[in-house]
Amino acid sequence: MAHATTTPSATQGVDISNVEYKTLTIEGQEIFYREAGSPKNPTILLLHGYPTSSFMFRNLITALSGKYHLIAPDYPGFGNSSMPLVAEFEYTFDHLADIVDQFITAKGLTKYSLYVMDYGAPVGYRIATRHPERVQALLVQNGNAYEEGLSPFWDPIRAFWADPQNEAHINGMKATSQLDFTKWQYLTGVRDAAKISPDTWVHDQSKLDRPGNVDIQLALFYSYSSNPKRYPEWQEFFRKYQPPTLITWGANDEIFPASGAKAYLKDLPDAELHLLDTGHFALEEDGTVITSLIDDFLTRNVK
Repeated sequence: MAHATTTPSATQGVDISNVEYKTLTIEGQEIFYREAGSPKNPTILLLHGYPTSSFMFRNLITALSGKYHLIAPDYPGFGNSSMPLVAEFEYTFDHLADIVDQFITAKGLTKYSLYVMDYGAPVGYRIATRHPERVQALLVQNGNAYEEGLSPFWDPIRAFWADPQNEAHINGMKATSQLDFTKWQYLTGVRDAAKISPDTWVHDQSKLDRPGNVDIQLALFYSYSSNPKRYPEWQEFFRKYQPPTLITWGANDEIFPASGAKAYLKDLPDAELHLLDTGHFALEEDGTVITSLIDDFLTRNVK
């Protein structure tokens, strides 16, 4: 397991009040985002996972904003962005990628490092394959792109993909939007549960509990079946372009296990891999470590 010390130049003397909370209208939807740091500095685009939002990056954004320009949008249906119902909006990973792609254009981002976590990986890799010239580096944290990274956790989800009208499968998927499961995602595999703030799962659950949100999450769980089919395309992108890649992975994650992190090395042999002794939401327990690793990596690889 790899650990590191905090990089003073990246994290000390940072003004936490410099984070801005704004929205852009994309396809008629209000897309909320957090932004900090000077646009003159290297940009990091942060793409969140399920069931959270840009909230997961709150500490990382503050810690790195002295040296980097950080932008973290919320997808439709998540966080503080618009939440149109499933009858009003196509909740697929293709469409989420379209929304984020238009957001990037609206923000005028032409070069960036891409931080992908969980759902952020299939969203981000769709965008990366469309615009490979924009990607200066990949920062991968429990974001999967390989069959090896799909643990037995996915077996009931695969059953749902095969028979999405089956009531038992539907009820099983609905259970993943309940508080017990949200809390499980944050606490499973961590070294010290007392170090994980309950604000995390309380915040996420408040969004999941909105009327109509369970149906949104069901639609995206079903759409996730499109992602493994895209793995060969994403892996070809890795092989062809060899973007500088830093992998910081919670090794005790039962959703995306460490085998998924190691699989990247098949196509990105020069990637830097750090398996951290924590769980799925690694930033909650090892945020200081990941901050330091990112700063060191980008200092060496992105100008």
